[in-house]
Amino acid sequence: MDTEKDPFDIDRVFRLLRQAVAGLPKAAMFALRDAGYASPFEQLVAALISARTRDETTIPVCERLFAMARTPAAMAALDEATLVRLLHGATFPEPKARDILALSRQIAAAGEVPATAEGLTALRGVGPKIAALTLGVGFGIPAISVDIHVHRIVNRWGYVAASTPERTMKALEQTLPPPYWIELNERLVPFGKHICTGERPRCSTCLLLRQCRQVGVTEHR
Repeated sequence: MDTEKDPFDIDRVFRLLRQAVAGLPKAAMFALRDAGYASPFEQLVAALISARTRDETTIPVCERLFAMARTPAAMAALDEATLVRLLHGATFPEPKARDILALSRQIAAAGEVPATAEGLTALRGVGPKIAALTLGVGFGIPAISVDIHVHRIVNRWGYVAASTPERTMKALEQTLPPPYWIELNERLVPFGKHICTGERPRCSTCLLLRQCRQVGVTEHR
């Protein structure tokens, strides 16, 4: 384990992260945003579909769905069987179809997607992570979305020390400067998939090695 470490500098960390992931596939929500599916409603539906589904599956499923319906009214007009078919490949297509139909009807009736965490989590099937992605990517409102990659990496850095993703989110809200809240998920998902992996991370070639405290790392490449 490398003992020569620099003082942890979050600004430098993000500069290095941008370099590290520049050639890697984007996280699903950001890939969809950059492909033109950037509205709060599309981001909300995509985030719900992405739950426990790999990005490589989420993106084509969302593209197939949005080819049929991109607005709350159009989505609410689909029948459940058609929606289940369109969600084929994603995990739990039946309950996700029911959730998407329910929230689409709620939003169509209200006239807009809620722009607060409280309003979003009041919708059927929407938890804190989905709400944070919708706020951050769909609305551009600073929000921290913590998945397994974010949780693992920021604790591995030694930037926070938290035992669960929920506690990591609370710790980051106190520590991470708000300008990085949205970008955190954008950078750490590909970084966690391809470099700072759960098992045997690629520490020897990682641009962040001198910043990272490698907490809990017992074996690496």
